[in-house]
Amino acid sequence: MSANIYEGGTAGLPQFRGGASKTAERPVSRRTDAERLARAKDVILREVDGAHATYLETCIRCGMCAEACHFYRATGEAKWTPIYKVQPLKRLYQRELGPMRWLHRLVTKDVTLKDLEDWQELVYDGCTECGRCDLMCPMGIQISPMIGIMRRALAEADLLPKELAAVAEEQKRDGTVFGVGRADILALVQQLAAKGIAVPVDKERATVVLLTSAVDLKGFQGSLEASARILNRMGVDWTLLSHSIELLGTGESLRELNVRRLVDEVTRRDAAVLILPECGHAYPALRFDSAHMLGEPVPFEVYSAAEYFGKAVQEGRLKLRKGAGEKVTYHDPCKVGRHGGVFDEPRAAIKALGLELKEMESHARTNYCCGGGGGQFLIERAKPLRQRAFEIKMREVDDTGAQAVLTGCNSCRINYLNGGANANWKTPVRSLVEVMAANLE
Repeated sequence: MSANIYEGGTAGLPQFRGGASKTAERPVSRRTDAERLARAKDVILREVDGAHATYLETCIRCGMCAEACHFYRATGEAKWTPIYKVQPLKRLYQRELGPMRWLHRLVTKDVTLKDLEDWQELVYDGCTECGRCDLMCPMGIQISPMIGIMRRALAEADLLPKELAAVAEEQKRDGTVFGVGRADILALVQQLAAKGIAVPVDKERATVVLLTSAVDLKGFQGSLEASARILNRMGVDWTLLSHSIELLGTGESLRELNVRRLVDEVTRRDAAVLILPECGHAYPALRFDSAHMLGEPVPFEVYSAAEYFGKAVQEGRLKLRKGAGEKVTYHDPCKVGRHGGVFDEPRAAIKALGLELKEMESHARTNYCCGGGGGQFLIERAKPLRQRAFEIKMREVDDTGAQAVLTGCNSCRINYLNGGANANWKTPVRSLVEVMAANLE
């Protein structure tokens, strides 16, 4: 298990900051307050559609979304209620788009820049867009996509938290994430070659294309090694892209630009499969949103690493050596699990490894988020809230009696390791893919 992990402000642990060191505070906006507000309103009015209108009109204020939210459950504070986090969006909808807008313009206050400033904490610190509230709402209201609209609106108003603004600026300016770029990928490839592990890079044609991430390169270099070992053992025709790390985009334009560039790279190689490190930006962008962005389906399958290798186990294309039956529990990453429906593949791998799976009280589709997704793990001021949410998972793990936690997401792994360090919690947290690579038959 790697000790090279992130936690803002925790002594002795490396910082996943990168360009943040160059931009310690969010730059003062070059736009006027009126322009910032107008840009934010334009995002909301452009993106709120008929489905969102139905959601906003059918909320019965039952509080089920609050009970579903790890931040509300951890604190009991009403401000973390998910539907409340979209209140400025709702007010703007009521005044400008709703069927009773003529009345709401008389009785409902208009949204101000001060409102958006006040809501920054709610939509960034207090939401990981995990989607558990969407699942639990008895009316079927999809709240997290509306929080996504709120985030994009705040970004247009230059109201990104300083840490996220710094990372976005770094990627646009330098083409790196957390200070990691193509040179770091190639250096790691050379290190693996010295260990006898072949990593084909930027081949013109390949059946499978593999990406790595800044999180993996900076904190969990064993992830690329594990994926390479497994792909080589499977005899797959594959290549690693050296100039694409992950799709971190805090604005829609940056996200769409990255998606188009990456889809073009994979398509021109005639690849049938793209394997992603589980990144809260990359996985949904490529797996779910790419067809909408591009106007047509992408011509290849998209998998997370744990999903792809677990599927290979299910299909008999990958054989694993059984261990001594250690008791483990599995943390389902929100984007891959609840959003992507990937539950059976990792559990097939756990079974093939001869491990005894002890499920947490919340697992699979209803699993609680670890508390650090959606970029929340970067926000320094959110650390106390993040820790309280993580402790829900910590108690659930303890209740299983498991000897270790496995997961298919290194972003989740960061939050587990650092939350555990803050709580002096000793349960090991391991990458399922790395465990698979260490036990190839």
